[in-house]
Amino acid sequence: MLRLAIVALAVVTLGNHARADQTATGRVFHDTNANGVFDEGEPPIGDVMVSNGRDITRTGLSGRYSIEIDDDSFIFVIKPRGYRTAIDELNLPRFYYRHNPAGTAGENYVYAGVGPTGPLPESVDFPLYEQTELAGFDVMLLGDTQPNNLWQLDLMFQDSLPDLMHATLDTDAPPAFVISLGDLVGDALELFDPQNRALAMLGVPVYNVLGNHDQNFMSPDDAHADETFERVFGPTTYAFQYADVHFVIFDNVFWKGFNGLRDNGKPVNDNYTGGMNPGDLAFVMNYLREIPGDQLVVLCMHIPLDGKAHYVQTREKKELLGALSSHPRSLTISGHTHIQRSWFFGSEDGYTPAEHNQFGTDTHHHFNAGTISGSWYNGAPDEFGIPHTTMRDGAPNGYNIASFDGDEYSLRFFPARYPESFQMSIFAPRAVRTGESPEIVVNVFAGGSLSKVAMRVGRATASGREWSQWNMLTYQVRPDPYYLAVKESESADAPPNGTRMPDVLDSHHIWGGALPDTLTPGVYVIEARSQDMYGHEDVGRRVFRVTK
Repeated sequence: MLRLAIVALAVVTLGNHARADQTATGRVFHDTNANGVFDEGEPPIGDVMVSNGRDITRTGLSGRYSIEIDDDSFIFVIKPRGYRTAIDELNLPRFYYRHNPAGTAGENYVYAGVGPTGPLPESVDFPLYEQTELAGFDVMLLGDTQPNNLWQLDLMFQDSLPDLMHATLDTDAPPAFVISLGDLVGDALELFDPQNRALAMLGVPVYNVLGNHDQNFMSPDDAHADETFERVFGPTTYAFQYADVHFVIFDNVFWKGFNGLRDNGKPVNDNYTGGMNPGDLAFVMNYLREIPGDQLVVLCMHIPLDGKAHYVQTREKKELLGALSSHPRSLTISGHTHIQRSWFFGSEDGYTPAEHNQFGTDTHHHFNAGTISGSWYNGAPDEFGIPHTTMRDGAPNGYNIASFDGDEYSLRFFPARYPESFQMSIFAPRAVRTGESPEIVVNVFAGGSLSKVAMRVGRATASGREWSQWNMLTYQVRPDPYYLAVKESESADAPPNGTRMPDVLDSHHIWGGALPDTLTPGVYVIEARSQDMYGHEDVGRRVFRVTK
């Protein structure tokens, strides 16, 4: 009997291929001896979802399933609560089987695709392993790691990786797993392997999202642009459950096909749009129908749901938000733009829930995470040779931790190589004259329109510190003044001491106010306090002088 236990699998996109012409069968079982193969006496696991990347079936009491596929398909198990799938030596989850008898050699694609898999096994089996999953847990979110050469990969190793390792190795409750939100590399797909080996040192599973810079640009169509990614990571669209939370990873980068070579001989890399193929969209819709409407579902993608241009928005936004209306406890997360921002979508966007979310509103929260690469590793280097790579909204590069507790969540930003307490910058003059009332600008890096920010001014006196009253600052959407100053410092010929920073973008986490004009000469401190939508409170301070 030809039989295969799954230690690698992925998602099928039947929307891009011929309809199913054969049936895959197999079992899901508790692999008690951890050898990856079903042995007589090992317990079957019933009521577990298995998918072909579009359709979803469930195993019976015997742990058996059957599902239709074609000759270019992935079959995968959807991890249920209390179990894990196989994890390889690089901490990559292996929960899938790729059926492609002829393979996708990727001739003339620069990077290889998937090799021939041979005939369909008689039984495609999925081992699962019991694990404890507490209702309260954390997930590390990495936006756009995106090195495009070994030098930039080394920068990531020096800049961010020590912080990431501290978060997973030196804490009593490390994150349960990592989700890397796409643009894992910057067109250089040969960097998948060394980066995977580095992230494996975090010691927790790493789930990966496909980004537009993770594609093979020689592909003539979207159906084959992901072949190298799939060879390394498996599915581009899939799902799993951890504790009470359902996670859906999906591909919303639609490659429109090879579009010629650049002057440097490399293929054009921007012939894409934000969108899903029919098979992937159908899978997401089918999965949402399978899970209870009162449970939290988190959808992770690379390109945001909304944006001004076709390459920074998802054309199926209204369809997805309409489907999520049945799950008022839901969150969507993206990367791609190299800024941090929150959107709150309502009925005009297709989101019409029957109940309020955890914040007491009838809107859907979409979070665009800041990036490990910041502004693509640009900027003046410090004494260690590491560029500051500040993002275009004035936030430092870094990562986020998503904390879950039942059907509630919160997000927390961690700047790279700064203490966690560095959550804001305060833009103010170094010195002012009496009677002046200059503008003060506070950039709360992970803030948003639902945050509250206030400011007061204090100084030391003989009887202790003396403070003004708290004044609420005004939320604004505008460029960060520090980032503007960096751009203005770049001469027409060359930036100072480093590579040129990208153009300025509006920041969506700025608050403004003014100093009181009644200050007498002396040394003062501005104290800004913020409270975000989750109740996190942070403080920032800046000292300045008042002169006659």
